[in-house]
Amino acid sequence: MSLLSLTNPPGWSVCSTLCILIVLLPEAKADTLNTTNQRNGGGSQCGEYTNQMMENGMCRLVATLPQLDEQRCPDMFRCTDEVSYWLHENEDRKQQIVTLKETISELQEELRNHRHRIKVLELQSEERNHLNISLEQRFHELEVHYAEATTLLHLQGTLILDLQNQLHNLTLLMDKVKRSPECFINIVRPNPLMSAQEALHPDIQHVRNCPIDCASIYYNGVRRSGLYTVVPSLASMPVEVYCDMDTDVRCLLFASGGGWTVIQRRVDGSVSFDRSWRDYKDGFGDLHSEFWLGNEHIHDLSTQGDYSLRIHLEDWSNKHKHALYQSFSVDDEEHQYRLHVSGFSGTVQDSFSWYHDKQGFSTPDSGNICAEISHGGWWYNQCFYANLNGVYYRGGHYTPKGQGPLGPDGIVWYTWRDSDYYSLRKVSMMIRPRSFRSRLSP
Repeated sequence: MSLLSLTNPPGWSVCSTLCILIVLLPEAKADTLNTTNQRNGGGSQCGEYTNQMMENGMCRLVATLPQLDEQRCPDMFRCTDEVSYWLHENEDRKQQIVTLKETISELQEELRNHRHRIKVLELQSEERNHLNISLEQRFHELEVHYAEATTLLHLQGTLILDLQNQLHNLTLLMDKVKRSPECFINIVRPNPLMSAQEALHPDIQHVRNCPIDCASIYYNGVRRSGLYTVVPSLASMPVEVYCDMDTDVRCLLFASGGGWTVIQRRVDGSVSFDRSWRDYKDGFGDLHSEFWLGNEHIHDLSTQGDYSLRIHLEDWSNKHKHALYQSFSVDDEEHQYRLHVSGFSGTVQDSFSWYHDKQGFSTPDSGNICAEISHGGWWYNQCFYANLNGVYYRGGHYTPKGQGPLGPDGIVWYTWRDSDYYSLRKVSMMIRPRSFRSRLSP
């Protein structure tokens, strides 16, 4: 057998510019050759062929040709077609490898692009999640602010409504005062031209021509009982009152009637006196029937001078009695509207001044157990001998059974019947200046 070694040095043109170098080698087995990246081929006439990729990128073709008769080697050129086929196939393989490399490069580039897009999407997702969390927090904050704003708006609306009601009531009072003869209200504030005494009491300047109580209205010639507007000298604000111009208090030397400012009245049980501290402070009821004038107004009226108190009492047998106290006043709210009453006289025994003098005012919501038991506001003192703001019991008599073990709670004047369980039919409390004399009127 003879061995052909084929390479492709430049300058030869056989089968697509291929040059073949024939090398005769001793007979050797095909497996003794370096067959790395080899591909076998050939036919019965041209033997076997092996192609090999070299390190320098060249192709090496090795052919083993069959021996001819008479110990001759075959003509190598008759196998060039088949060699060319294998060389061409090798070129195709090289081109496929190059194409595959390009494809791999493109796929790697596309993979990098995909990874980049995935990274971008991940970052966008994180941003969206962060944005969603921020939006949720912001939405929660807005809900909290909205709730606070709604509460404040409701409170503001309540305050505005309250102010509107106060303004309306004040306007009505001002109109009534303006219609009163020779009464002018001008708010005067201290200024450098005032004297020191005037600057301390500027209120006196704008109430000088206004009635300060029912006695001053009486002195102005009014003799009809009814509703009038007065301006207490220390209050500067008008208040509507009921003036009793008929009741007489007969003394040893003279009789004087009228000029009474009524501060309380019970006649038919139409008004509940089981009220709060605020109600007793501002006043409640109907001036034509049952009412409490208001502790603040009673304080303003009774402290602008020396006042006396008259209490009228009537039972269910139409029997009338009265109690007169020469001195009466009520402190301000800071001192719990403490009572000062003394100088008793009258047609009934005293059940008021000796026991209730110097006592602070209490209501059921002020924490005083006597006020809770009695269901009313009064100057309680463990608990009372007189209570004109108790529960109205028709018929007078009532029993402790229906009221439980707490105690009496009717309209009580203990010495009337020496009993806490008799409720009077009609009572009223009225005040006027101690120096009042009807003969001084015009």
